[in-house]
Amino acid sequence: MKKPILLFLTILLASFVIAQDQTTFILVRHAEKADDGTRNPPLNEDGKNRAQNLASLLENQEISALYSTPYKRTRDTVRPLAEIKGLETMEYEPRAGEDWLAKLYADHSNGTVVIVGHSNTIPSIANKLLGGETFSQFDEKEYNNLIVIVGTEVGKGKLVRLSF
Repeated sequence: MKKPILLFLTILLASFVIAQDQTTFILVRHAEKADDGTRNPPLNEDGKNRAQNLASLLENQEISALYSTPYKRTRDTVRPLAEIKGLETMEYEPRAGEDWLAKLYADHSNGTVVIVGHSNTIPSIANKLLGGETFSQFDEKEYNNLIVIVGTEVGKGKLVRLSF
């Protein structure tokens, strides 16, 4: 992965960390999925490459926790990062609410949490963390969003939106 992007991300994240007890959320839609006719497809080759790129991008970032929905495409997207970091990926309900997010703030204060979801759930989680309707559902062909939100509580986050 390109080191300038990583450097930019690191500098940007560091600029947000001005108060104690801030938590960083990195929200990612799953990578490209295979068209196998099932409701639970794995990643295709492009998706596997994107998952590796995500792992490379976040390789030097301290990660407190990894979360994924129980679907193959989300688990496979975060798997390379989990392997590099030696972390277990925990499952969450795709339509998790604000109580779950508040628990993540409490459990991972001053940490970084990566959440992998879907074209409709990642925008919803981002909106809850930000406290407004910033995002609508991603286009079905859009896989390159990387949303970084830093904050101290649900509804009061600061946003950085990147592509990878």
